[in-house]
Order: sequence, then C-alpha cells, then structure tokens
Amino acid sequence: MNERLLRFLVNDLNLDVKQLQEIWKQSSSLKKFIYQIINQNIISSDKLVSEIARKLREGRLTLEDIEDSIPAELYEKVLKQYARLSGIEFIDLDTYGIDVKLTSKVSSSQLKKIKAIPIKETDLSILVAVSDPLDIGAQDAIQRLFPRKPVKIVLASKNQIETYLNKLELNENIKEYINEIRKDLQHGVGDKDNLEESSAILKLIEAILKTAILSRASDIHIEPTETNCVVRNRIDGILTEKFIFDRDIYAPLASRLKLLANLDIAEKRKPQDGRFSETIMGKEYDFRISTLPIVYGESIVMRILDKSKAMIPLEEAGMSKHNFEIFTKALRTPYGIILVTGPTGSGKSTTLYGALNMLRSVEKKIITVEDPVEYQINLVQQAQVNPKIGFTFAAALRSILRQDPDIIMVGEIRDEETIRIAVQAALTGHLVLSTLHTNDAISAINRMIDMGIEPYLVSGALIAIEAQRLVRKICPHCKIETELEPEIYKEIKEYLPQEYRFFKGKGCKHCEFSGYSGREMICEVLKVDDDIQRMIAREEPKEKIQEVAIQKGFRSMLQDGIFKAIEGSTTIDEVLRVTRL
Repeated sequence: MNERLLRFLVNDLNLDVKQLQEIWKQSSSLKKFIYQIINQNIISSDKLVSEIARKLREGRLTLEDIEDSIPAELYEKVLKQYARLSGIEFIDLDTYGIDVKLTSKVSSSQLKKIKAIPIKETDLSILVAVSDPLDIGAQDAIQRLFPRKPVKIVLASKNQIETYLNKLELNENIKEYINEIRKDLQHGVGDKDNLEESSAILKLIEAILKTAILSRASDIHIEPTETNCVVRNRIDGILTEKFIFDRDIYAPLASRLKLLANLDIAEKRKPQDGRFSETIMGKEYDFRISTLPIVYGESIVMRILDKSKAMIPLEEAGMSKHNFEIFTKALRTPYGIILVTGPTGSGKSTTLYGALNMLRSVEKKIITVEDPVEYQINLVQQAQVNPKIGFTFAAALRSILRQDPDIIMVGEIRDEETIRIAVQAALTGHLVLSTLHTNDAISAINRMIDMGIEPYLVSGALIAIEAQRLVRKICPHCKIETELEPEIYKEIKEYLPQEYRFFKGKGCKHCEFSGYSGREMICEVLKVDDDIQRMIAREEPKEKIQEVAIQKGFRSMLQDGIFKAIEGSTTIDEVLRVTRL
C-alpha cells in the first residue's frame, strides 16, 4: 500500500473526506479505490492525471509511488503529462526504431546501472530515453558515456526501458558471432557462393532457434527494416521482440536459412516455402519456413514443429470436465460429422490430433487429408493435398472413400464440394472430423447451409460442434489475487457465482515479466440431439437453437472462460480478449 499516494488522494485533492472514507472501506486495493472515485464522478480521470503529474514535477510524488498503484491506462497518461510539464518528449519505445549501432557503443551493464537507453543520434545531439527526468546523476553519467555530443533526454516507461536493456544484454552475448560474421563477409566467406564455409552464421542461427525453443515460442519472425534486422518470437500467441541486429547481418542470415530449407537463394522476388530439421539441446525439431518479398528484403517466418506439443491428450488440453464428457461421447458415435471451429491459431489441429489419438486402434481404419501433414501419427494413414496436380481436399476425399475407412479427418472444409462429400460420407456410415472457420459453435450450422448444403442433410449428418479459443495461463510463480474493473464487472455479472475470486500474474523472470506462461483452451460444445436436429431441418434462427441448447446444459465459451478465470488458471482480461468479437 502506497501511503504517500493515498495521503495525496485524500488530503490534497480537496474532495469530500467522508465520502472518500466510505469508498475506502469498500475497496480492497488502491487501484480499486481510484476506479471507484472516477466511476462515482468524485473526480474526472483527466483532473486526477494532471494533479498526479503536477505533484511528480514538484517532487512531492515519485514515479515509484505510482507505477504499481494506479491503473495502467492512467499511468501512461500521467507519464505523457509529466513529460509535457518537464518540457521533454514522451516516447513509446515499442513504436520507435532504436538505433542498434548506437547502443552497441556502450555495454548493457553500464546502461542498466543508470537505467537509460540511447535511441538515436542526430548531427546535433544524442537522444536518450530515461524513466526519471529528475535523476540528474543518471544524466551526468550518460553524458560521460557520450562525451562528443550533448545528450537530449526523453521520457519512456520504466518497464519498456528494462525490457529493451534485457534485449541488448541478450544481443551482447552473441556479439562474438556477429563480429565473426562481419570478418567472414570482409574475406568473402558468407556470400552466396561460400555460405557453406561460414560457421559463425550457423552459430547465430542456432542461438536464435535455441532462444525460441527455451522461451516456448511457436514461430520465429525475421524481418528486415530500414536500419535493422529484427527477430521476434510468438510466445503464447503474442509476438515479442528477442533480438535486434544491424542491417548488414540480415543478408547472410536470410541466405543461410534458405540454404538449410533447400530454397533458391537467388530468388528474392517470389514467396517460397520449405522445411528443415535441426537438433537443438539434444532433441530434434522440424522447422517449416516461409519467405515473403517485402520493401526491405524478405520477411522470413519459421514455424517450430514439436511433436510432443501436437500429441497432447484431450483431457490435458484444458477442456473442462463438462465439455470433455459431451465431446468424447460424440467421438464414440459410429457415424456422422463432428466439427471443430475457431479462428486461425485457436488450437483446432491440436484438438483434432487429440481426438484421433483417442480413436486410433488396430480395429479401425483412420485416414486423414491435410494441408500440410505436420505430425505423423502411428496407425493413421495421412495424405497431403497437392492442388498443383489436382489433388485437392475434394479429390482426396473421393479417393479416401474407396479405401474402406471407418474414420476420416479432413484438415479443413474450404468449399461446397468438400463439405458435400463429407456430409455424404457421414450419412453413409463414416465418422468424419473436420474444421471450419466460425466464431462460435451454432454459427457452423448456418455456415454449412450458406455453403449450399440442404438443411435436412445438415441435420442428419451433424453429431456435435466444438468451438474454441486459446487463452494464456497465469504464471504460477507470480500469481496474485486481483480486483475486477467496474466496467468488466457490469459486463459479466450475470455469469458470476455468489462467491468468486480473480487472479493475475505480477510478472517475474520465469515468465519474462509477462505474467503468463503457457496456454490452454476455453471452448463450447453443442450436442446435436433430436430436438436440435428438427430445428436445423426447419431452419429455425440461431437464437432459438441457442435458447434450446442452453436449456439442455449448453455452456458458452465466455462462461467456460469465466469459470477458468475463477479457478485461477487464466485472467478475465484474457478471456474477454479472445471471446469479444
């Protein structure tokens, strides 16, 4: 509890003290107290921001007093106002291109000591971001590091400065590889004819791959900009910047990666796709690589394929007991269609692989048609589509039906022809599993009808529809209890039980200060029983089908997510982020 900030709120703002005391009794934290006094119109958020900024400028409050005690959206506004009062600029480092050549002139340990980061050099000065413009000692120390030009101070948030200093430290650890690559380039090793000889570039690639795997990344993005080469990793569905290299490192890095994947290194005008395998920390990983020509070169994206992640049993993927029972009961049905729906990157393939894992046995013939086949599964025959030779999903499905299968998995239903064959297969005694891109389970019914399938066929073929999203899990090492914001409470109060608690991750070294570690699904499962079949055949509206489904125990994705947040596995912010459409 920050007493100095609380005293300022109660004593310095000329507000009704009795009213504030009443609100304080009902508030379990300073943040909740601030939300309440704004929501009850005791003070406007703009007035509060300008008063806090003024006190910071006068030195009567410090940035430490406010950084964890006021809501995040107000904190940034306070920083901007504080910068204006101090006569300096406020900069968002995430949207500002930092000059890596400039930062590499000073060691990251020196910059960490003074909590500052040089970001740009002009003809007249060096632009340096600091988190506290009143720290004169730090400013003197920065000036000593850059004695030839005057230093110009700008304000940035402390968290952003710390994040970028950590990235620079990581870059320093691979500086020797960068220097070796430069030497190779100077001696002609590392150009496209001599890439095989450059071991430094291979060490750099290994460092990039190892860093991504250690941080549980699913994809690695290598992007050239006007001045730098940026490496970003997608961790738990969110992109985070890992390395920033000088621009000259990009060309040998891109060429070496293309060589690894057997791509044409001379072709830079057309997109290319390939794959390669690499042993990292004693374990073999597959990498699927895609290149795309952009203004400053080629954007390179590598998908990390880890078989152990794909073969997660359904019960461990995060499906609630209620939904798991409905879904597995549907999987035991001998014929019909089961659809898994959701946007790209919502874990649909993992759910389908989990279902196949549960169904596979010596007694059953299971055939899949995928684009592409990412993971091989024992006892499952897997076919990969190839549109160039006319082997499309529809053509593959027709051939599969002549192979006497019991269970068919279609990677994705993209057109009427594919869905019509899938429906016919379901109606003639096969269990068909497939995916559709819809926002929720009930919307899949309308999508099938819109694609040209007659409602009576849809009603006869469908067994169940599962819709899902992936939410980030709270880091167990820094999990703390938190309060609901008033606006969010109003939005979800009808779903809340009488007693509830919510949690969040404070941020620690285990989760790279994100507060999250890993992901799991939230989902909804619509069981298509006799009543719902009749409604589909009669083309009843979506709302009526939903009404009947809820009476029969259907639980929406939002409800499923709220239960997960109350259990403490994710945050309510995450649930709303993925379910708000």
